[in-house]
Amino acid sequence: MNPVYRKLGTTIFEAMSARARASGAINLGQGFPDGRGPQDVLAEAARALIEDSNQYPPMLGTAPLRQAVAEHYRVHQGLDLAPEEVVVTSGATEALACAIFALVSPGDEVVMFQPLYDAYLPLVERAGGVARLVRLAPPEWRITAEALAAVASDKTRLIILNSPLNPAGALATPQELALLADFCISHDCVAICDEVWEHVVFDGARHQSLIAQPGMRERTVKIGSAGKIFSLTGWKVGWMCATPRLAGVLAKAHQFLTFTTAPNLQAGAAFGLGKDLAYFEGMRAGYQRSRDRLRGGLERLGYAVLPCASTYFLNIDLTASGVDMGDVAFAEWLIEEAGVATIPVSAFYAEAPVTNVVRLCFAKQDATLDAALERMTRRP
Repeated sequence: MNPVYRKLGTTIFEAMSARARASGAINLGQGFPDGRGPQDVLAEAARALIEDSNQYPPMLGTAPLRQAVAEHYRVHQGLDLAPEEVVVTSGATEALACAIFALVSPGDEVVMFQPLYDAYLPLVERAGGVARLVRLAPPEWRITAEALAAVASDKTRLIILNSPLNPAGALATPQELALLADFCISHDCVAICDEVWEHVVFDGARHQSLIAQPGMRERTVKIGSAGKIFSLTGWKVGWMCATPRLAGVLAKAHQFLTFTTAPNLQAGAAFGLGKDLAYFEGMRAGYQRSRDRLRGGLERLGYAVLPCASTYFLNIDLTASGVDMGDVAFAEWLIEEAGVATIPVSAFYAEAPVTNVVRLCFAKQDATLDAALERMTRRP
C-alpha cells in the first residue's frame, strides 16, 4: 500500500457523523444543512434528468454551466472570465485533486495554511510535493509576512488558500490578499484558491478573490462549489477557473479522474447560478440568523464563541469558556454525555495543533439547534 494512504485513518467528519448516527446524537459536526435547498434548482435538475440526455456530457462541462459560471462571477465578483476558462468537476474536492496533480511535481514545495481541509495534505504528498505549513491561530487566524518568509524557498511552486476559511469562519483581508499576491509574484508560484464558501459570508461582508489582485489573473486557479452555494452538499458539482494556459493543464488531469459530471446536476447548477440577487441575499440572511441563534444560545450557557464572518461554523474557545479539557476530550465528552457531535479543530492541523477550539455547524433548522443547546446545558 502506498505510504501516503497507509498512515491515514477515517476522516474526523465521517467518524463523528457515524458515531452520531449510531448513538442518536445531534450532529453539529459535519458541515451539511438539514434543509432541502432551493426548490426551483431541484426542479430544473429533475426536469433535465427526465427530458435531457443522460449520456456523457463534454469533459470540460456543459456549455450552459460554463457560461453560467463565468457570468455569475462577472455579476457577483466583477471578474472577467470566459466560459473557455471554466472546467467543471465532480465537486470541489475533485477540482483540488486535479489542480494539485496537474501543477505539483515531485520535490515541489507547497505552502498551505493550518487549519486546513483534510484533503490538501494527502493530495500534495501523493503528487510528490513537500508541504510547507503556516500555522494560523485564533482569534483572528491572520497570515503575516513573517510567517510566509519562514516557509519560502527557491522550491516554492504553489500555495493553497482557503478563503473563506473552514473551520475558522474567517475571511482573508485585503491586506492579506495583497501580501499573498506579492508572495506569488516574487516567488513565481501559482495559487490554488479554494473558495467554496464565497457566498456564505455575513454582516455585509463581500468575498474577494485572490484572482482579482494585480498580477494574479495568470497564476490563480479559482475553485467553486454548487453544493455550498445552493446548500446541496450531496450534488458534488464544482469547477475550476483559470486562464487558458492553466485551464488546459487542469483539464488533462481532470480527464483521468471522474472525466465528467452528471448532466442533470450541471443543468440545475447552471439554472441556480443565474438566480437573482435576492436569492443569494436571502440565503446569507438565513444562515446569519442561524449563526446568531446558536451563538446567543452558547453564550447564555457560558461558552466563549470566536468571531465568525463566514461558512456554516461557529467555534467555541474552551480555555476562555473555563473548560479545562482539550478539544478532543471535550468533543468525546459532549457526544458521549450530552449527545451532541462536534469537531475538534486540532483535526485540521498536521502539526503544532490548536487544541482548545471546537467547531459546531449552525446550518440547521431552529429545532435542531435548540435541541442541541438544551443538551449542552450540561457542562463538564
